[in-house]
Amino acid sequence: MEHSAPQSMKRILVTGASGAVGRATCEALVARGHRVAGTMRSRHGKNAEVAAALEARGVVVVELDVTDDASVSAGVATALGALDGLDVVFNNAGVGSYGVQELFSPDEMHRVFDVNVYGVQRVMRAVLPHLRAQGSGTVVYTSSLIGRVAIPFYGTYCASKWALEALAQSYRAELARFGIDSFIVEPGALPTPFLTGMLTPRAESGDYAQESATLESSLQGMIGWLNDIPEQRPELVAGIVADVLDAPAGQRPFRVVADRSGLGEGIARYNEALGEVTRAIYTANGMHEMLSSNAGPT
Repeated sequence: MEHSAPQSMKRILVTGASGAVGRATCEALVARGHRVAGTMRSRHGKNAEVAAALEARGVVVVELDVTDDASVSAGVATALGALDGLDVVFNNAGVGSYGVQELFSPDEMHRVFDVNVYGVQRVMRAVLPHLRAQGSGTVVYTSSLIGRVAIPFYGTYCASKWALEALAQSYRAELARFGIDSFIVEPGALPTPFLTGMLTPRAESGDYAQESATLESSLQGMIGWLNDIPEQRPELVAGIVADVLDAPAGQRPFRVVADRSGLGEGIARYNEALGEVTRAIYTANGMHEMLSSNAGPT
C-alpha cells in the first residue's frame, strides 16, 4: 500500500504495546501525528525500557491486562481521559503457543484464548459504548497468516486466531450501522521475541518423541529463514496498519496481509475468494445491507 497523508489526527488505543508489533505501531502512528495510548500489563520490570522509550516518543503508556475485567475497564478509562476520547482501538495484544496438540491441557489452551480471544472481547465491551455514542470509530485486529490455515504444532494458536477472525467478521457487520469501521491485519511470522516466548505444554509423551525432537530445530530454522528477509519486520506491519487507518472509512479492505516472505500471496487470494462467498451468504440470508455503509470492501 502506498504511503498517504493522514486524513486527520486520530486518538488511538493500542493493546500489547510492549511487544515488537505494538511498539512499532505506536511509534509509526505518533510519527504521523496521531495521539496514541499504548497498553501493557505492567510498565515496570522487563517492560520498563520499552515504556520509557514509548513515552519519550509521545505515547501515553497505560497499564492494562486484557485477561482481567477490572484492569481493562480501568485501563480504557485512563486512555479515554488521557486522549480526551477515542477514535481507533487496535486489538494487538497476543500470545503464541507451540507444541504437540494432544499435550496441551485445557487450562493451557485457555491461557492462549484468554489473551487472543476473550481479551479482545473484554476490550471491545469497554470501548464500544464510547464509539457507538459518538457514531464513529475504527477497530483493528492483529490476526496471522495461520489465522487462515492450520499447521502442525501451532494448533492452539491457530484455533485462537481462527476464532478471532470469526469474532472480527461478526463485529464488522454488527457495528457498521453505528459508523464503526474495522479491519484485520494478517502478518506472517516475524523474527521477534514473540517466537521464543511462546507457551509450550508441560506434559510429555514418549509416543511423540519423534515430533518433539524436531520442534526446537524447526523453530530455529524458521527464525533463521525469517532473519534473511530484511522486510519481514514489525515495522512492515506497523506501516501497513498506519496506511490503512489513513484511508477514508468505508474504503478500507477488511483483511490486509502483512508479509514479505512470499507465503502471504496465497492467503491474499484465499481472502478474495472468501469475500465472494461471504457476500453470497449475506445476500442469501437477507443481510446484504450489513456489508454496506462503513463495512468497506470484503
